[in-house]
Amino acid sequence: MFPDFVNSHQKLSMRKYLIILLSFFFACSPNKEQLDLLVFNAKIYQVNEDFSTTNALAINNGKIVNEGELSRLKENYIFKEQLDAEGQFIYPGFIDAHAHLYYYGLQLQYVDLYNTKSYDELVQRVIDFQEENQKPYIIGRGWDQNLWENQEFPTNDTLNQLFPDTPISLSRVDGHALLCNQAALDAAGIDETMQVTNGALLQEDGILTGVIIDGPMPLIFDSYPELTDEEVKQALLDAEKECLSYGLTGIADAGLPKRIIDLIDTLQTNGKMQLRIYAMISNSKENLDHYLNNPPIEKEKLVVKGVKVYADGALGSRGAALKSPYSDRENHFGNMVIDLDDFQKLAERISITDFQMNTHAIGDSANSVVLKTYHKILENQTDKRWRVEHAQVMDSLEYELFSDNILPSVQPTHAISDMHWAVDRLGEERIQHAYAYQNLLDSAGKLALGTDFPIEGIDPLMTFFTAIARQDENFSPAEGFQKQNAISREDALRGMTIWAAYANFQEELIGSLEIGKKADFIILDQDLLEVPENEILKTQVIGTYIDGNKAY
Repeated sequence: MFPDFVNSHQKLSMRKYLIILLSFFFACSPNKEQLDLLVFNAKIYQVNEDFSTTNALAINNGKIVNEGELSRLKENYIFKEQLDAEGQFIYPGFIDAHAHLYYYGLQLQYVDLYNTKSYDELVQRVIDFQEENQKPYIIGRGWDQNLWENQEFPTNDTLNQLFPDTPISLSRVDGHALLCNQAALDAAGIDETMQVTNGALLQEDGILTGVIIDGPMPLIFDSYPELTDEEVKQALLDAEKECLSYGLTGIADAGLPKRIIDLIDTLQTNGKMQLRIYAMISNSKENLDHYLNNPPIEKEKLVVKGVKVYADGALGSRGAALKSPYSDRENHFGNMVIDLDDFQKLAERISITDFQMNTHAIGDSANSVVLKTYHKILENQTDKRWRVEHAQVMDSLEYELFSDNILPSVQPTHAISDMHWAVDRLGEERIQHAYAYQNLLDSAGKLALGTDFPIEGIDPLMTFFTAIARQDENFSPAEGFQKQNAISREDALRGMTIWAAYANFQEELIGSLEIGKKADFIILDQDLLEVPENEILKTQVIGTYIDGNKAY
């Protein structure tokens, strides 16, 4: 290291000098920790307990390891990558607390009947679809007779004439009624002599009209051609792509069979699917016997911990179970779709497991049964977080049954879709306790928000807007539909992030942008907490990130 002519004394002095110099250098410039990603130049809503904002995030191995001022983070770390958000707005990734990912993916391959304005338009869409696709079995979804001039249920006469040999099954917008042609009825073995419970086969002059409500519908579904695994996977990936483009990083899928859950697991394990899925198993003997006899599945991106149960039907098809008759149909109360004893036994069975019971309840009678059953069974249990899905029409005396342990899970867009006809079904008095989101929030302290897509649209910004404005996209009604039950912007954001995560037992992992949590976040071009209400729906998703990696 030193030339030979330098004497030993000089060599020793130079070594000391170098040691002192190097010590000084390392003292002044400590060895910084290297992290994966720095996100900066943004207003970042953390949605933590204090609803704080911050300026930058330090991310490593998919988690947030620090946050705060950019200068401080750069002093302490070096970063492999840096993301300049260019003054945009960052939020925790949106979580849809109640949706149907798989069925949304399938619907992309079905006849789109949403917003048809007449039965003739429905028929024309079926004709156009079949000319292009030539399916052996035509499946569609989205019709709503309440949008037609004649608001009565349709009949299948025209479909029988046009498609005598091709089965057709067309689902109503709420998924609680089907319009089937005769070929579909024959394929399912349905005729006028069939005895029906928990639903209806509508008839005129003793002849089936083709409209099936609730109970008998699985007979039609079971007659559908079975999809291959590759077709199912493609439907899931198509749906995921749409979700990511709208800023969704997590979905609670409200009712899946084991086969679909297994295929989701395969896609995620192979790195082909990024979306986080909280799966509720559908209420079938096969599912219950398999899952309830084992611990919940809790993987990195797949959690299987809920059981989806139906208590009643839907209000639009008059299948919701009410305490008093429908205001627009004499002596008609709707119906429960599960026997009360069976519901009680199922609740007891689930209560001794670590699974969560999530029950669809629309009418005040159904909500009463569900809430009272939950309350009795969970009286001495904690942190079960059983959910009432929709909690749509309530008895005002029963709000108090909600708690941290019994949660409402609602879809604000339902209120806006239904507002034009719901008062006809319920009357002026009952409607005051329907879609009552602020009342539910006051009672439960938390309110998980979702869309129920594909029954409603997939866009979480519409969830946010309708929750706070109680208006449709045309800003109608001007005063807002029952505006007293609008919720604040902060609570709407919580409902789509941290409260949705809580409803899925995932609040320690996702739902807010805090140190130690997953780096699931979205970048928007507008500040949802500040932008005028009439500008909210113009907001664009600039980027969607899961585990700190760009997914969209």
